[in-house]
Amino acid sequence: MTEFVTFGETMLRLSPPRGERLETARELEVQAGGAESNVAVAVARLGRDAAWFSKLPDSPLGRRVVGELRSHGVDTDGVVWADDSRQGVYYLEHGAAPRPTNVVYDRADAAVTTLETGEFDLDAVRDAEVCYTTGITPALSETLRETTADVLDAARDAGTTTAFDLNYRTKLWSPDEAAEAYRDLLGSIDLLFAAERDAATVLGRDGDAESVARGLAEDYGIETVVVTRGEAGSLAVSDGAVFEQGVYEAETYDAIGTGDAFVGGYLAKHLDGGSVAESLEWASATASFKRTVEGDIAVVTPEDVERVVADEGDGISR
Repeated sequence: MTEFVTFGETMLRLSPPRGERLETARELEVQAGGAESNVAVAVARLGRDAAWFSKLPDSPLGRRVVGELRSHGVDTDGVVWADDSRQGVYYLEHGAAPRPTNVVYDRADAAVTTLETGEFDLDAVRDAEVCYTTGITPALSETLRETTADVLDAARDAGTTTAFDLNYRTKLWSPDEAAEAYRDLLGSIDLLFAAERDAATVLGRDGDAESVARGLAEDYGIETVVVTRGEAGSLAVSDGAVFEQGVYEAETYDAIGTGDAFVGGYLAKHLDGGSVAESLEWASATASFKRTVEGDIAVVTPEDVERVVADEGDGISR
């Protein structure tokens, strides 16, 4: 039995050295990055059992993804290997004012977009304590939209806690398309993570974070809703109680993956028996630490998180 299981797309991230443009770069640094696998790495590095599955090309590029995730302690035995298929990549050009950071995606027709429920073992989902995915996965193809629903339904029916991050991406679908898919899935969710802006843009949830969280919890029967508010921190509503958490200060070196680190920190503490307040605290500390690390992945240890928390406590509950 694995404590935590997740599935979704992981791409290879190709970045020129800082200060260079993609159009003139002669060298590119290679790293793996994907919302769900980023969370799996954070959970694993923070001391819990974590598994990630997906569909990858049986090629050096697909094996590069698996090798990196395994190096951080993530179980990848559930990966489905495909012949004659593509590995998605994205190119990241770091910005510096006044030049913004630029991201170019090359993920069309990646192997993961064809992943069907019958290709992997659902028992891994049924046996886990927590099953997690994000709104990116159903956005990639109609096939993945159906697979996502199947996985979450199987987990919920088995008593596995289902966790979901809206993670809305404008380059993948429109707000109306995303809203239709989210509403189909939210009834199967026990623990929801939602950026305040995503809840407003896609689900039309305006108002303060507490009213957004309470509304989502009541309308969809979700036990715990966590709303992130950027520099204003985060707020959770769980069984009617409200918990707030501030942001830990950090010198930002690479902000990509911060939201995934937040979720990974929360779920790691949750799996360790932590309360909602403690899980929010770990989420915020892990996210803060990630901002100091290059790449999508939070290369972090429990001691790192504990040190951040000990230096500055911001939790408020009522």
